[in-house]
Amino acid sequence: MDYYTQLQKKIEGKKALAGVIGLGYVGLPLALEMAKAGFQTIGFDTNPGKVEIINNGNSYIKDINEAVLKKAVEDKKLHATNRMDTLMQMDIISVCVPTPLNRDQQPDITYINSAIDAIENAFHKGVLIILESTTYPGTTEELIEKRFEVQGYRAGEDYFLCYSPERIDPGNPHYTTKTTPKIIGGSTSRCLELGELMYSTFIDELVKVSSPRTAEMAKLLENTFRSVNIAFINEMAGLCEKLDLNIWEVIEAAKTKPFGFMPFYPGPGIGGHCIPLDPMYLQWSAKNHDAGSKFIELAQETNLHMPFHAISKITEILNEETKSLKNSKILLVGISYKQDTEDYRESPNLKIFRHLLDKGAKVSYYDSHVPSISFGNQQIESIKDLENLDSYDCIVILTAHSEVDHADMLKFGVPVYDTRNVIKKKHDLVYVLGDGTHQIAESYIAALGLTAL
Repeated sequence: MDYYTQLQKKIEGKKALAGVIGLGYVGLPLALEMAKAGFQTIGFDTNPGKVEIINNGNSYIKDINEAVLKKAVEDKKLHATNRMDTLMQMDIISVCVPTPLNRDQQPDITYINSAIDAIENAFHKGVLIILESTTYPGTTEELIEKRFEVQGYRAGEDYFLCYSPERIDPGNPHYTTKTTPKIIGGSTSRCLELGELMYSTFIDELVKVSSPRTAEMAKLLENTFRSVNIAFINEMAGLCEKLDLNIWEVIEAAKTKPFGFMPFYPGPGIGGHCIPLDPMYLQWSAKNHDAGSKFIELAQETNLHMPFHAISKITEILNEETKSLKNSKILLVGISYKQDTEDYRESPNLKIFRHLLDKGAKVSYYDSHVPSISFGNQQIESIKDLENLDSYDCIVILTAHSEVDHADMLKFGVPVYDTRNVIKKKHDLVYVLGDGTHQIAESYIAALGLTAL
């Protein structure tokens, strides 16, 4: 019996041992779905703290149902370890490690290489390897297939290789690991067949493509599309401020067109592990092929500028109150990058926090989802509630968590800079990102010599 048939029978009988390297926002949900499908699953992570938490039946990710996780652990379907030599027992290995950018905005594939090193040290014929980490087109072929080919192992014969990009949306209860359509590409047709067979046991819909390279490109295209459109709408928000228009009203009007328009919304910057990073992987790859994209460069530049735009507006608001930014007490409402999630990876709100501190402001934050943040060796905790805010000079809404009554903050008589357009009621103390009508109303009233109501 050849390796293909052996693994096929193991998957069909739920006898295959599944391993997941990297137990973060991608890896842990994936490992749990494998375990729920009936596979004995081992999660690998270099962080001993994460290993201990999981093996105690607990989760450090809010999207994970702890009762389901605890049952998987108690039923011995899910176990975590930092012992990479256990990989030699695995029939299927999914790689879900981070792919950050370095200081020069270049891809850092250190974690992928470390994972492949561990797999190589424990390699055995017949294993199925599926890379999920977001990366540049050609990674699966260049870093894995060619590496094992040099050692005499051929994909599709001695082992099996696929790429299936993660599509995690933290905080989204409707689209989970199981319910989000999942792209998969194999190095050979036999690789793809086994990858599809395995993932179809716990994913509702699989989208097969012709190669790992196509799957890698599809993932980058998805998030570069979002980055470019977010940058465009951020630029339009700045333009509306200059033209005495409200970008939010403009968007609402434009999106009534039933075709040819897709709404995107402005904000204080981009965050998370995908939108700020993925386009730069594509740009790096393009430049290596003597191409490159001006759209990507301009979008990245525009989006990275938004935190500074917010700081500039905060300064203007304080000036209206005859106060300087230095020594002013500022409250940031929301520190995570996204509504109703604890995820603050690459959050632009951290940049706003840091730069306000650098300019001498006295900064606090409130976020029930993020109880504390770290700046170097300094640990800063969220304030406990949104009561008694009259001591602040400015309140800045950065993330619109649904449990917060943002309009209620107006009772304290403190200027509010709303970067998410969550306070719908017009008010003299509310300044909205992308809204130039606040200023025109005041100037019009002043020009007529009237008193504002």
